[in-house]
Amino acid sequence: MKLITFRKNDELALGVSTEKGVLDVAAAAAAQGLEGSLPLNIHAAIEGGASALSALRSLAEHAEGTLELWQEEDSLQLGPCVTNPGKIICVGLNYRKHAEETNAPIPNYPILFNKFANTVAAQGDDIPLPRVSQEVDYEAELVIVIGREAKYVGREQALEHVFGYCCVNDLSARDLQLRTPQWLLGKSCDKFSPLGPYLVTSDEVGNPNELAISTTVNGEVRQSSNTADMIFRCDEIVSYVSQHMTLSPGDIILTGTPEGVVLGLPPEQRVYLQPGDVVEISIDKLGTLRNRMVAEPEPAPGSHDWRA
Repeated sequence: MKLITFRKNDELALGVSTEKGVLDVAAAAAAQGLEGSLPLNIHAAIEGGASALSALRSLAEHAEGTLELWQEEDSLQLGPCVTNPGKIICVGLNYRKHAEETNAPIPNYPILFNKFANTVAAQGDDIPLPRVSQEVDYEAELVIVIGREAKYVGREQALEHVFGYCCVNDLSARDLQLRTPQWLLGKSCDKFSPLGPYLVTSDEVGNPNELAISTTVNGEVRQSSNTADMIFRCDEIVSYVSQHMTLSPGDIILTGTPEGVVLGLPPEQRVYLQPGDVVEISIDKLGTLRNRMVAEPEPAPGSHDWRA
């Protein structure tokens, strides 16, 4: 099942995306007299697990002939497909060819860092390029969305704790990221984690370790790989993280990017993202995430440089 979040009356609503269009879950529940028995936002769907998904499938089946409940996806303003992740955990240098292109050693353990809620953005959002960076790079990544609490789980059981998967562009300001040994600053600028367009349930995705993944910038292919090139696979990642912290429903894990980023080019060939650039992240079965880069607005009067 493909779940989607969209804006309705200045609030975020839950939809089910099908070949027919996007089913407005709240409107369909009201039409069928099912208010109170269905999840009405993405986190309620995640926390509701199998029973919530079963109810949503049934709702969509019985709403087939009710045309007014269906929306054209292109007419909707989408929200992030996971709107409020409790944790945003990222895995660095997790594709073998990406590690090689950046002359980094192959890691023995997953390299983990985090991002924050300010980075979350949606399909179609404009992404402001920070005034303090001249080297913003794209990174196509597969996102694992946790569906069941996980603590000390083994690899064999790890994917049973996954609700689904989505696309992300793990935008990275390289000049900020590499300014110090800690990567956080270059990864956590506003809207640096657009998520979407769909949250696709794990049963529909199947094996997450054999999905084609790509990036285009203004239509030019920059990244083209497969999640099979991951050093640490999805089951390993979930199991490893769960040994150190409790994973909760709605937490997300960004699993790393393949080769083809700007940073991997020789310095004289690097052209980082500019205002007006359109970046598209595509992953098999998960759709295409599209965002346009824009110049960050001028700061409010009275703002100062941190050194001032």
